[in-house]
Amino acid sequence: MDEDTLRFYRDNASAYAGREITSRQARLTAFLALLRPDASILELGCGAGGDTAEILARGFNVVPTDGSPEMAEVASRRLGRPVGTLLFHDLDAVETYDGVWANACLLHVPRDELAPILKRIWRALKPGGIFYASFKTGDAEGRDTLNRYYNYPSPDWLRETYASAGDWHSLNIETGEVIGFDNKWAPMLFVVARKIP
Repeated sequence: MDEDTLRFYRDNASAYAGREITSRQARLTAFLALLRPDASILELGCGAGGDTAEILARGFNVVPTDGSPEMAEVASRRLGRPVGTLLFHDLDAVETYDGVWANACLLHVPRDELAPILKRIWRALKPGGIFYASFKTGDAEGRDTLNRYYNYPSPDWLRETYASAGDWHSLNIETGEVIGFDNKWAPMLFVVARKIP
């Protein structure tokens, strides 16, 4: 992951935690509805643990992780349970999880590294597993006003990248907008993929 982007989250962990975004709740609800009640979920980029708390409240078994040790510590304190520090390229699980929730985190992966990361996620999913991720859309990689790196994919580029990473039974991309930490509205792509059973 881009070092400047990681540094932003390390330096702003507490401030970021205070700006919890709740607009994704409907997408989280829809994701959880696709899983069994006893499903095991890996959460990548859990941030301050807001989604983790909701997943736990709904009775699911979730393993929350974040790439920033400082953010993982903030989430650990909030949740009262350990949160692991995990960089995407260190994910080595094989057919372990029924679902992977990666809200607003894979959008920071450099374009040329995204397919290998998606392959690791595909490998970590059990057959038939569900994978959710969201991306800020665009046509070329770049940085925002806070100097965070974004891969800014188009829907077509994203479909090709997912296809190169593994065999998916289905892949659905929806569009929308969210307001981010920089208080700017951004067009988004919301991806739900199911691994071949």
